[in-house]
Amino acid sequence: MSNVSKLVALVSVIILVLSASSSTAQEWSDEQKAVWNHVEAYWELGIQEDLEGVMNYIHPDYSGWDNSRALPGNKASFEKWIKYYFENFTWIVFEINLTAMTISDDIAIVHYYYSGIIADADGKKNQAKGRWTDILKKQGDKWLLIGDHGGATAKN
Repeated sequence: MSNVSKLVALVSVIILVLSASSSTAQEWSDEQKAVWNHVEAYWELGIQEDLEGVMNYIHPDYSGWDNSRALPGNKASFEKWIKYYFENFTWIVFEINLTAMTISDDIAIVHYYYSGIIADADGKKNQAKGRWTDILKKQGDKWLLIGDHGGATAKN
């Protein structure tokens, strides 16, 4: 590994640590913590490639899209794409870091960063990082994903 590569890796780690510590410095309400626990839960289920578990967090009226798609998709589209993802990619390590959240009645808007390492079907590993905004709607005691937008940030 060249000195430049080592420096870039070190700076990346420092930025991740600083962003994580700044996001945890805010005091979150009990309701915000509950929402964030749900976001972490469906991410963890996704990492474990638990399709049924993930889909249990998707609202029937879901509409969302990632930066690479031309149009938003519905719940059926979400399921189709996540199945494809599970068949072709594996997360090696991941982190999500909450940056901001607003709750109004039964709707929560959650902004966060994600980062990690993903392996493709051939085992090639790549860095993944980006931003997401999730919109959740409370049903009973559960927060369901009803909308989202985000995706990978530009590579440096």
